[in-house]
Amino acid sequence: MVVLAAQIVALTVFLVLWEWAARTRMINPLFIGEPSKIFAYFVDGLFVNGVMLKGAAWTLSETAVSFLIGSVAGILFGLLFAVFPVCEKFFDPVLSGLNSLPRIALAPLFVLWFGIGAASEIALGVSLTFFIVLYNTMAGTRGVDSDWLVLSRMLGASSARIFFKVTLISAVPTIFSGLKLGLIVSLLGVIAGGIIAGQHGLGQLLSYLAGTFETNGVFAVLLLLAIIGAALTSLMNAVERHLLRWR
Repeated sequence: MVVLAAQIVALTVFLVLWEWAARTRMINPLFIGEPSKIFAYFVDGLFVNGVMLKGAAWTLSETAVSFLIGSVAGILFGLLFAVFPVCEKFFDPVLSGLNSLPRIALAPLFVLWFGIGAASEIALGVSLTFFIVLYNTMAGTRGVDSDWLVLSRMLGASSARIFFKVTLISAVPTIFSGLKLGLIVSLLGVIAGGIIAGQHGLGQLLSYLAGTFETNGVFAVLLLLAIIGAALTSLMNAVERHLLRWR
């Protein structure tokens, strides 16, 4: 309780100083906005004109699609590489090269291939999620306790049974860590794609507000994104606790 009270007091002082600096024009409000007007835009965007609410619905739906595609592909390829190491050696140069590329640099190509709109945003989100989940899956399958593997073989377990009952189960916590991070970067990818070539969603709204110098609106959207990110993280933590309660 003491820590929570201190956090509330610190936040209140920060917002009061921010408001004071903007109203007295110690700092130009064009650069930092005003907390009172940011809150007013936030409320209007969610509950009055619904602009931010509609944008959030588009962004979350695109995030869900990109996360689903990227995570499923990442897990499947990671498990494939665990079962057939020769496949990993074959694809490693290509995957390492693609992973080293700044994904934002691929955005113009995604626009060229998929056009302006949701498809290019989803593609950018998938490209970010895939590699995170892939490498976490590979790390999880490689991090299995060797004693468990030796004991399973001594007890006569088949290779398939060892993989599904020992390797895969042991890798679940690491894979889930990748999924948690993958969900957030999927959201970031969709937002970045929306800023560059979006027609709907919070990314496109951010681009429009920044282009029209509506600083209060930009901060309101950023506040909503922070809330969405925190909510998604809490949701994934709850799912993880439920699925891994056997540990």
